[in-house]
Amino acid sequence: MTTTTDARAGIVLSRLAKSYGAVRAVRNVDLVIAPGETVALLGPNGAGKTTTIEMMLGLTKPDSGTVSIFGAPPAAARQAGWFGAMLQTGSPLDHLRVREIITLMASYYPHPLPVSDVLRLTGADEFASQMTTKLSGGQVQRVRFAAAIVGDPDLLVLDEPTAGIDVEGRRDFWQAMRAMTEHGKTVLFATHYLEEADAHADRIVLLAHGRIVADGPATEIKAQAGSRTIRATLPGVDVAALGALPGVRTAARHGDAVTLSCSNADAALPALLGAFPWARDIEVTGGTLEEAFLELTASEPTARAQTMEATR
Repeated sequence: MTTTTDARAGIVLSRLAKSYGAVRAVRNVDLVIAPGETVALLGPNGAGKTTTIEMMLGLTKPDSGTVSIFGAPPAAARQAGWFGAMLQTGSPLDHLRVREIITLMASYYPHPLPVSDVLRLTGADEFASQMTTKLSGGQVQRVRFAAAIVGDPDLLVLDEPTAGIDVEGRRDFWQAMRAMTEHGKTVLFATHYLEEADAHADRIVLLAHGRIVADGPATEIKAQAGSRTIRATLPGVDVAALGALPGVRTAARHGDAVTLSCSNADAALPALLGAFPWARDIEVTGGTLEEAFLELTASEPTARAQTMEATR
């Protein structure tokens, strides 16, 4: 690491809360991000993602709770140049060229990356001589990304980083991000693109109603909600008998093939093989992150969220 940060401390949010009038935007959030982790922050609009990010960066003062970035409060971490941020709000300064803006941003940090390298890494070198007023939405996002990483920060905080970028641009963005994380950077990003979280995050934190309702690897999140499906070739067995197996929600037959929609496939599969050992051609497919997202962020607070709140 290029700074004097306490690498063991990581990012720690403790009982963080924020309200706007009667709206409780963030409710006693506890979150620890280890150094070098890439964490996706997911949730529907109004879940508290942006407010949480703004409090973490010291841009919004929490009503209660604390934030620690590598063992320091946000203001000290910002002053030391320990983090770079790419937020939804704001736009590049007018009447400057792209290279001039990134050069200006680099001057604020003690050990910045070479500007030419950053422009090339982010794809902004293709329009580095253009005035900011002439940029497309996708180009503006690339400039924001370049500004966030030019200081070579140890923590990158990205709020909807690929919004407004086309498919090719999103691919290029994540290639550039992988180049950063290979050097041990800690990354927290909020996104509405669930496939990006599934593909690129070490861990997913899911917010709903200002609370954390799920936290873990994508595989674990998908296992918490969203049914898994078992398919098998199993002639001559009554569908009702299959539907009565432990962990099975519904059962259907199409010729000799049966499909079991499961609430608990880990229980359903051994039960299926125990009752019908002649089943063959067995396939188990997991639920999608989208299914888990929709179930865990339902319009009413989930039992999981209520339980987490009650234990704090």
